[in-house]
Amino acid sequence: MKKSILSMAIAMTLSATSASAADLVFKPGEDSRFHWENYEALKSTNLSGETISVFGPWMGDEKANFDRVIAYFEEATGAKVSYAGSDSFEQQIVIDAQAGSAPNVSVFPQPGLAADLAAKGFLTPLNDNVKDAVAKDYAAGQSWVDLATFKDSQGEKEFYGVFYRADLKSLVWYSPDNFADAGYDIPETMEELKALTKEIVADGGTPWCIGLGSGAATGWPATDWVEDMLLRTQPASVYDQWVTNEVKFDDPRIVGAIEEFGWFARNDEYVDGGAGAVSSTDFRDSPKGLFQSPPKCYLHRQASFIPAFFPEGTELGLDADFFYFPSYESKELGNPVLGAGTLVSITNDSKGARAFIDFIRSPIAHELWMAQTGFLSAHLGANPELYSSDAARKQGEILRYATTFRFDGSDLMPGKIGAGSFWTGMVDYTGGKEAKEVAKDIQKTWDALK
Repeated sequence: MKKSILSMAIAMTLSATSASAADLVFKPGEDSRFHWENYEALKSTNLSGETISVFGPWMGDEKANFDRVIAYFEEATGAKVSYAGSDSFEQQIVIDAQAGSAPNVSVFPQPGLAADLAAKGFLTPLNDNVKDAVAKDYAAGQSWVDLATFKDSQGEKEFYGVFYRADLKSLVWYSPDNFADAGYDIPETMEELKALTKEIVADGGTPWCIGLGSGAATGWPATDWVEDMLLRTQPASVYDQWVTNEVKFDDPRIVGAIEEFGWFARNDEYVDGGAGAVSSTDFRDSPKGLFQSPPKCYLHRQASFIPAFFPEGTELGLDADFFYFPSYESKELGNPVLGAGTLVSITNDSKGARAFIDFIRSPIAHELWMAQTGFLSAHLGANPELYSSDAARKQGEILRYATTFRFDGSDLMPGKIGAGSFWTGMVDYTGGKEAKEVAKDIQKTWDALK
């Protein structure tokens, strides 16, 4: 019988991963900030002789960081865990599941893919104890439960996974020096952010740098703006219904969220280069105006990854910093956060797979990656002191104090919408087309899918 690509990858990596199990980067018990009691409790689970296969999207440094976390599970339980990463995970996991050669545990970068496999009977539901623990232990816990709840092959809703690593999109970046020189304060509400925008213009400056350019994907940064604004103007239930098209794209509430983005992006005085430059400016270049002298802009809304495109030598916390993209005080919708995350689910059930899920939802599993680099956690039990940088710690705090967390909506929509007409519609909108017309056009694409 022909082996799957995953099976061959496991065979090649098993010995290397297992050999490093005893090489623990943080010695158990030495640093009291870690929840070492979680590690000690693992020792009561004897998995000697059992091999657990794990498949996901992490490669390179991310794989190395995850392998170092896995090493503690191996050392405590005696299990052999083989993690294989692939940049073709989304395609390969479907092939392996259909062929009956799925790994024990899969790490999904998007819940939509997990939902598809659950509907086909390829995921194993988790019990109510795990679901209740996630609801209690995670910030905005019910949000994470909802994101991992899908219909099974019989159409019944089940809980299927634990989110392990989160990404944060609801951020505004700025230069502390420029703010200090101008005497500006960090806004804590959307009302204050809009007032600051007007104040900067009154002072002769330009408030925002906004760029939607991204080659064939031009327009996607605007979808994040709209999603954030919808979460700040309507209850989360409206957002959820919009993602599935129960609330239509041309519903006045969605049109209103698009126009909220337009308040910032379609005003020539508010955007560097004027509104006409928004769609033609590459998103990777757009934040550079923050660092010019004099500054071409003072504010830039973008996700936690954007420092990768700051000028070389930019030091976070000194040359650049960020604050939470605030909510409206007057609307009383709490502190919603837009982001993404990786969902850890069972695709081939075993005792070891369930033990691994329990490990992943424990504070120690989060802390062991937090203390390395490139990891944000919504786990309320994980010690924020263990973040490897001040920037990561601040972003982690934003996650912890979120009242609602929602996954990037365009990523949850059908590709022809979320990676198609929504993108192009936002380019049309910033180019001058009215929000109602843009929304109607996008809804026509939805209707054509039915």
